[in-house]
Amino acid sequence: MTSTEPGIAAALAAAEAHSAHNYHPLPVVVATAEGAWMTDVTGRRYLDMLAGYSALNFGHGHPRLLAAARAQLERVTLTSRAFHHDRFGDFCTRLAELCGMELVLPMNTGAEAVETAVKTARKWGYQVKGVPDGRAKIVVAEGNFHGRTTTIVSFSNDPEAREGFGPYTPGFEIVPYGDLAAMEAAVDERTVAVLLEPIQGEAGVRVPPPGYLAGVRELTRRRNVLFVADEIQSGLGRTGRTFACEHEGVVPDVYVLGKALGGGVVPVSAVVSSREVLGVFAPGEHGSTFGGNPLACAVALEVIAMLRTGEFQERATELGEHLHSELGLLVASGAVDAVRGRGLWAGVDINPSRGTGRAVSEQLMARGVLVKDTHGATIRLAPPLMISKEDLDWGLERLRSVLEA
Repeated sequence: MTSTEPGIAAALAAAEAHSAHNYHPLPVVVATAEGAWMTDVTGRRYLDMLAGYSALNFGHGHPRLLAAARAQLERVTLTSRAFHHDRFGDFCTRLAELCGMELVLPMNTGAEAVETAVKTARKWGYQVKGVPDGRAKIVVAEGNFHGRTTTIVSFSNDPEAREGFGPYTPGFEIVPYGDLAAMEAAVDERTVAVLLEPIQGEAGVRVPPPGYLAGVRELTRRRNVLFVADEIQSGLGRTGRTFACEHEGVVPDVYVLGKALGGGVVPVSAVVSSREVLGVFAPGEHGSTFGGNPLACAVALEVIAMLRTGEFQERATELGEHLHSELGLLVASGAVDAVRGRGLWAGVDINPSRGTGRAVSEQLMARGVLVKDTHGATIRLAPPLMISKEDLDWGLERLRSVLEA
């Protein structure tokens, strides 16, 4: 089926007529989904090899998550944080335990959580470290993607995300990703935090050099600076560990979580840290009407319970090894210039002779596989962690058929 099919064409025309441009989606119109598969309005099925940028780590409509949501829908869905509710304390307790931390500050979207982490680091810098008011600096990495608010795009070096949205928020310094010497040089007496993705997702699933995260951890400890790990895409099982930082035995000062925390059912995000760090907030200094709502807490509690078994981390490790082995064959054939990633997550640089990332994504869509391009020549693969090996191989065979045609 193509975008000329009547049902698809009508849906695309309505979207074009009445929605402002932001994403550049593929011309598929999904009507239902289950597990690793989505079905469009014409009844055609597609294998989901993107999983909502890791928001759908457990697949579409996982029975445990739907059951948790349904049960909570019949009780109470929202109180605002003006009142307590009976799921909130349990959620904060279980998430803190999963992270090995003490306190949780729940929000909704990833960008909200990053903004919260920025405020947390600045407040900690003034109250605890003693940085002069208004002088705090946060060091970030080139190629970062932490969201799209005006403050967050202020420390992006991606022209598409940044240009036309100034004036920009001060207080950030950008250094090359993976360059520990540059990080060391950037950290000074005003620095309150280093904010990093342990693996850069939007940049094309860029894995830092071995020892980099451990080096950042040592540097931040030595210089009394917070290490803030944005694990919104990389965390909660995607790389074969609960957190990507674990691959280097690193525990940051602050975890920033989102996407998979809501199980693909509701938006849930959180900042998780120690009492010393998150304890800097007093009542009324930060908040969110929907953050930590009963429905979100009920779903997230089930996500946490599923992660505690280790089943999904183990699947990401085993299937990830298979995924990267198969992609390595495409590099050997010359169809792909490079493959990066960890676990069930890969950035695939398409050889220009095979087309752009967008063109390859469209050809895969025509063959029943959904992926998404980034930065021109790269496609990202991030299937749900519950995908079967047979379905994964089916998708990889179609990728081969596109690239080796």
